[in-house]
Amino acid sequence: TQKENDLIVHLIDKLPENLTANFEAKVDAHKRLMTVNNHSATHLMHAALRQVLGNHVEQRGSLVNEKQLRFDFSHFAKLTGEEIKEIERIVNERIRANITLDAQTNVPIEKAKEMGAMALFGEKYGNFVRVITFDKNYSVELCGGTHTRATGQIGLFKIVSESSVAAGIRRIEAITAEASEQLVLSQEAILQEVKKVLKNPKDIVSAVQLVVEEKNKLTKQLEAFQKEQVKNLKAELKAKAVRGDGMTKIFAKVALPNAEALKQLAHDIKREEKGAFIIIAAEIAGKPQIAVAIDEDLVKSKNLNAGKIIRDLAKNINGGGGGQPFFATAGGSKISGLDAVILEADSLI
Repeated sequence: TQKENDLIVHLIDKLPENLTANFEAKVDAHKRLMTVNNHSATHLMHAALRQVLGNHVEQRGSLVNEKQLRFDFSHFAKLTGEEIKEIERIVNERIRANITLDAQTNVPIEKAKEMGAMALFGEKYGNFVRVITFDKNYSVELCGGTHTRATGQIGLFKIVSESSVAAGIRRIEAITAEASEQLVLSQEAILQEVKKVLKNPKDIVSAVQLVVEEKNKLTKQLEAFQKEQVKNLKAELKAKAVRGDGMTKIFAKVALPNAEALKQLAHDIKREEKGAFIIIAAEIAGKPQIAVAIDEDLVKSKNLNAGKIIRDLAKNINGGGGGQPFFATAGGSKISGLDAVILEADSLI
């Protein structure tokens, strides 16, 4: 639907075969009703925004359909949680008041201004306008759209998002009626499921906080255990190192908790062992990874390059990687190829 030369034009995707036939146009009553609710709620919210944030708030854009309302307005900061709650409270209070619509047509533009009617930013108006009022002391706007006969029809008003769309322009998306009812029901269902999982505690917030605290405690314990595991593994690898010809070679297949542990293990051994040449093939969460670390002096004297070596080794695990001459990593998908990585490593020098 578009407006051309003050005429409402409805566009269709395909022309009928017989253009001379009689056609019947029907309004989707339910779709119209939901759209009406959202449109009138937009007016109520606009007034609430000005009441909560200040008279600098002006409409900068709007979208209304049967599913939601979207409202862009001038404001300099992100709305706080308290501001959003207050806007919702005011709008829902006006809805419950069941304010009757006062729609006046063919009102002289100057008289409309005297009535305090808010006009759309950048919109051009003729000499006569339509004024929509929901309580003359609350919401008076120039508007040509369809509205509810009384605000009580709108039902529950709920803001679902608030964001920035441009410098100094904020956007609110909200729902009413059936959509807000469905939101409440879905959230209630989630809450009941959470309570069930937590064995129906009297204080669900405290119960969730306790679970989070226990999780954090266990996570710290696990991290400490993993660090100790890596520390012991480092000692084992250093004990099995092959030393000679100015090098300390450590080629090993291991199991590690994460990629960071692999990186840390390789760096620690490289730092502690002079002339280190390290190739570690690791199984991490069921996936193969490789790390190559080479002492900087070896890189120069032996013309070694960890980045080149890792690319060749990664073929064994159907993967790829890269890095610097003294340190490189690779990942892949073929876990069974880790043994081949170590066999190939032994043939490098």
